[in-house]
Amino acid sequence: MFTQFNAFQSVDIYIPPKSIPIQQYLHQPKRLINALADSSRIQSLSNNVFRLHMRPLVFVSLKIQPTVDIKVWTASDGTIYLHSIGCEIVGVDYINHRFNLDLKGHLSPYSFKGIIRLQGNANLQVDVELPVPFSFATKPILETAGNSLLKSILLTIKKRLLYQLIVDYCLWVKVQTQESQFTLNTQELSI
Repeated sequence: MFTQFNAFQSVDIYIPPKSIPIQQYLHQPKRLINALADSSRIQSLSNNVFRLHMRPLVFVSLKIQPTVDIKVWTASDGTIYLHSIGCEIVGVDYINHRFNLDLKGHLSPYSFKGIIRLQGNANLQVDVELPVPFSFATKPILETAGNSLLKSILLTIKKRLLYQLIVDYCLWVKVQTQESQFTLNTQELSI
C-alpha cells in the first residue's frame, strides 16, 4: 500500500544582540547541523553535506532507523537552506527500497525595530509503500499515525534548535571575540 505522510513546522527565534551579526554565524553549515542534532549522530560528507543518523523510530509495529543526507547552504542575504538529498532505512530492506524522504527548510534573519530574529520553516514528506500486513489497516488511520510521527520529529528538532542555536551562537561570538582580542594583543606586542 503506497502512502504519503507530511508535516510542517515553523520557527521564530529571538537573537540576542551580539558584537558579531548572526549572518556571519549562519555562513557555517556545520554549526547549524550541530544545532539540529547531537554531533554523535552527524557525519560530515563535505563542507555542506552531512549524514544524519536518526534515532530508531517505531511506526505502528515497524521499527525503522533512517539515515538522511542533508545539504546545507547559505544565500547572500544570510538565509540558510537545508534539503535532503538522500535517505536510507537501516535494517528493513523492503521499506528501504520503497521509501523516499524529502526534507526542505530555511531560516532567514530579519530585523524589526532593531530586534534581530530568525524566521523559518521545515517541510517533511515521506512516500512509502508499506508491507502487506499494513494493508489491513485503513489508509486514514495509517496517514494519521505517520503524520503524527513526522510532526513529532520536526517538533523535537525545533525544540533543540530553539535552545542549541542560541547557545552555540553566543559561544561562537565569545570565542571569535577572544581570538580577535588575542590577535590584537599579539600584534601590539610585536610592534
